[in-house]
Amino acid sequence: MFLAMNRFRIALGKEDAFVEHWRKRESYLSEVPGFISFNLLRAEPNEEYTLFASHTVWASEQAFADWTQSAAFRKAHMVAGQSPRDFYLGPPQLELFEAVL
Repeated sequence: MFLAMNRFRIALGKEDAFVEHWRKRESYLSEVPGFISFNLLRAEPNEEYTLFASHTVWASEQAFADWTQSAAFRKAHMVAGQSPRDFYLGPPQLELFEAVL
């Protein structure tokens, strides 16, 4: 199993709009072999921002790599690129994990 997480620093007061944007967003993940699940996670805010993480689970690292090269990925990120930029305090931070237990 392979996990991919993008961490987003979201401006205080923009959290609900950010969640609504994700709720309405078409990810096309279900079109990709090896996709298992998706979650959008929200942490407690600090003085500067609220941390969110998109969390996807894949059957393998290769399945994730195939997603990043797919037409579904391009479609999803073309729409994502049109989101309001005032949500974000910097670019997302990608973190990749291999399940070992």
